[in-house]
Amino acid sequence: MKRPDGFDRPAENDEPRGGRRGLPSFGDLPGLPFGRKRRGSTAAEPASESDRTTGSMDAARPGSPDGAGSPERPSTLARPSTLPRGPVTPEPTPERDERAARRDVRRAARQHRRFERGEVRRFTRRSRRRRIGWSVALGMVATMAILVGVAVYSPLLALRTIEIEGTSRIDEVALYDAVDDQLDTPLALIDFDQLERELGAFPLIRSYVTETVPPNTLIINVVERQPIGSLPSGSGFAMVDPAGIVIERSEERMPGVPLIEIAGQDAGSPAFEAAVEVLLALPDSILTQLDTVTAATRDDVRLTMSTGGAQIVWGSADDSDYKARVLAVALAQNYPNVTEYNVSAPGQFTWQ
Repeated sequence: MKRPDGFDRPAENDEPRGGRRGLPSFGDLPGLPFGRKRRGSTAAEPASESDRTTGSMDAARPGSPDGAGSPERPSTLARPSTLPRGPVTPEPTPERDERAARRDVRRAARQHRRFERGEVRRFTRRSRRRRIGWSVALGMVATMAILVGVAVYSPLLALRTIEIEGTSRIDEVALYDAVDDQLDTPLALIDFDQLERELGAFPLIRSYVTETVPPNTLIINVVERQPIGSLPSGSGFAMVDPAGIVIERSEERMPGVPLIEIAGQDAGSPAFEAAVEVLLALPDSILTQLDTVTAATRDDVRLTMSTGGAQIVWGSADDSDYKARVLAVALAQNYPNVTEYNVSAPGQFTWQ
């Protein structure tokens, strides 16, 4: 059988290059562009480009007239010597150099503008913070002004309802009619001075408290004057409070209210003030049983009980709280068996 080209017998001392004994390496094939000639082999004729890629391998395929029985080698092992190796670098041209220079100029301009903006921000940081602070303050002031304007002039917060609480002797309808001229007024613009004058026309009002409840309600909480006693008058009796204000007049004496006798003096006299001071110091257990308080002067106050007519010598209006406690203990132990109690000197209390 004819041996293919490139498979000459090796020298006796040469080591086969194919890695296995008797098999040639692909580098020794004459048809491959990267193959090498074995030492001592005959140089092959130079082949064309197409012969190196396809023709040299076809000669070794089985069935060819020259390479019967030779093993088949894939054609992909052939690497054309014209393929580029590594990255391709375009050749420099004047147009390419000009474009690269323009890119460098634009990049440098962007970097310069970025640097200038950073410097401007750095040197104007304090002024920017100051402007932001002023802007926030002005915004808050504007918002407050708008809210105040809405609260003062908006019809949504106008007075629609007036509620009156705490009245028992005062006519509530008459009191409402006196203050209803404030209706449809914004809550922030209610004239409380006028309201005070209107409520002051009712002598039974001792004090009052107003409360505005948004969006449209006004609450008037009235504290009425409480009677402390009755004073005899030319037409009957006048029920008065501790300040001497007449709460009610009647031709007959009002039950449950002690009579104050001050020898014809008026409500502003020292005798009246002494009688009121004593009445305010007495507990309810004694007030409900008291009939008359007599005071000719501030230092001469006497009490008369309604049941049994017991007399109580009070003396001066000083130390009235202490005298009232001593009297309450004495009455709890001896009344109505004892007809006279003397608490003018509470440390030397006596009874008869």
